[in-house]
Amino acid sequence: MAEETKHLKTEGISRRSVFGAVALASAAASQANAAPAETKFEPLPSFKYDIENGTGWQGPAGSAKEATVAEFPISQSIAGVSMRLKPGAMRELHWHSLAAEWAYMLEGTCRGTVISPNGQAEIADFGPGDTWYFPRGHGHALQATSPNGCHFLLGFDNGHFSEFGTFSITDWIATAPPSVVARTLGIPVSEVAKFPKKEVYIGPGRMPPAAENLRNAELQPNQFSHKYRLDHQPPKVFPGGLEYIVSSKEFPLQTTLTAARMDLQPGALQELHWHPHADEWHYYVRGRARVGVFGSHGRTKTEEFGPGHVGFIQQGYGHYIEQVGDEPTEILILFNSGEYQAISLANWLGGNPSTLLEDNFSISQNIADQLPKKERGILAKG
Repeated sequence: MAEETKHLKTEGISRRSVFGAVALASAAASQANAAPAETKFEPLPSFKYDIENGTGWQGPAGSAKEATVAEFPISQSIAGVSMRLKPGAMRELHWHSLAAEWAYMLEGTCRGTVISPNGQAEIADFGPGDTWYFPRGHGHALQATSPNGCHFLLGFDNGHFSEFGTFSITDWIATAPPSVVARTLGIPVSEVAKFPKKEVYIGPGRMPPAAENLRNAELQPNQFSHKYRLDHQPPKVFPGGLEYIVSSKEFPLQTTLTAARMDLQPGALQELHWHPHADEWHYYVRGRARVGVFGSHGRTKTEEFGPGHVGFIQQGYGHYIEQVGDEPTEILILFNSGEYQAISLANWLGGNPSTLLEDNFSISQNIADQLPKKERGILAKG
């Protein structure tokens, strides 16, 4: 009898467990078949800023207008400055502790000097289409050499960097003890008192001669030039435009940034694509374009850009650039990596079997066969 009772209890427990498990499984299945709860995602932030319309810094010898996270919060990894120097004016001797400096000459000419940690020095003249790259900490200066002054775009590999917070030589000398400055420079303290009392930043200067020599003739010329002639390299040619790209592959000194110039003909379209390893920063030189960004979960945002506007696309976000208007569009682009990578939608489709695409899109084989199989780059007006 006791054995029978024990058997019944065990059997009852077993049955209850089974019934409970079945109930839980049924509830889980029912929940799985129900519509998923809607999740709220933050909308995409603004990715457009009008840098040329900003106040910036204005002085008798030039101006500087910047786009850092303070003015353009989305641009965490790249900052930009539009700088103009009047004839003979100089961006004084300085260095940057937080970022490397890239630049593209837009108008006029200027001369740059730079000193490397190994003691090698360089003097280089820059004209429209030329770029430079000064690694973090390399001391340098710039001076306008053309009768109408010059205009260049600066890019830095840190969005929190401010051009107005660099390490300038006059600021250093003005704040160091005069006796220390005098001993360092080998001049009387009375002469130190005649130096500027505060940072010059951008100051007037004489038009330099056509060629100048370094004060120290024993200094070795820099073996790795800080200058690259972007507009003089062969571009990628597409039906809708041109693309010039310089990465660390073409310009070994440029380790933290890749730069590009893109020329779009009227009605052109840079196809849907994304960059898996870098953010993308734009400056619009001329013309207009419409940029559409896809940020997952059905979130999209579209902005129209024109001269002086800056754009920023976060790493991995899908996007396109569509030219609008009758005038060709020129865009300067920076990526915060010395290596260039991109994946186009067309290349992706070409890397899959047709049957998968037919099922994924619910399309016929005939339509699948019409889809592109490789990168198309910049498409001509349709």
